[in-house]
Amino acid sequence: MEEEPRWRSCLYECRVMHHRRSPREHRFEYGIFLACIDLDELGVLDGSLRWFGWNRRRVVSFHDADHMGRGGVPADGGTTGGARAALEGWLASQGIHLPAGARVRLLTFPRVLGYVFNPVSFYFVETPEGGPLLAVAEVGNTFGEQKPYVVPLDRPADGSRRPFFRVVTPKHFYVSPFSALDLNFDFRLEEPGERLAVGVNDVDAQGKTVLVSTLTGSRVPLTDAWLRRMLLRYPLVTLRTITLIHWQALRLWLKRLPWHRKSERPDLQRGVVGR
Repeated sequence: MEEEPRWRSCLYECRVMHHRRSPREHRFEYGIFLACIDLDELGVLDGSLRWFGWNRRRVVSFHDADHMGRGGVPADGGTTGGARAALEGWLASQGIHLPAGARVRLLTFPRVLGYVFNPVSFYFVETPEGGPLLAVAEVGNTFGEQKPYVVPLDRPADGSRRPFFRVVTPKHFYVSPFSALDLNFDFRLEEPGERLAVGVNDVDAQGKTVLVSTLTGSRVPLTDAWLRRMLLRYPLVTLRTITLIHWQALRLWLKRLPWHRKSERPDLQRGVVGR
């Protein structure tokens, strides 16, 4: 039996489901795998795994430049600053300052054979003691833009349920030509553990959910052996994802869903961190 690695970083084998309820019914589901990277462990992972690299070419790799609107590019080209520093800088611009020793895990697609497209990534921030603090959803579009959203902790006062992260917030971001810009995102994120449960819905001004999106999965170790298994089960997963996005867009167009041009409402495209 393969030994469990000594780091917190891991992989999740997942199912993605999208169900558009309005103005036409449209549903699909498919399998993927994601990396959940403790950003303080990148150097250890890069030095310990043959199939994984940090800011360099490997079969599977993590590049700081893929996050926070390229604000994650390390100042020295590879080992300092990076996605964590860019996240902390963006949070500071929102009036949020992380405590010393806070840990950050990033749930995201890695690059596979040098290619990646991330529809959405999630940062989970913990206190130095390991308790949940806040989350950030980093939404991307096919124009190469990204927009982060703070998702605060929702902890019931009576302790009746497990704490999770939740916010309903104006989208103000062009994600799809089939989604109006005046919708709200409804984020509901559970802290990653042995199981993964994420929900990102589109909600209109009347509170009606027009699009349901879920991401569920199971944790597996981040090892060379498990990377090979995931690549065999989900070959070219990142290229497949962008291909499926365009395939589903074609299906929606054939169903004659209303089309929203990106140039129509620039006033509703705010807080974008990369253009």
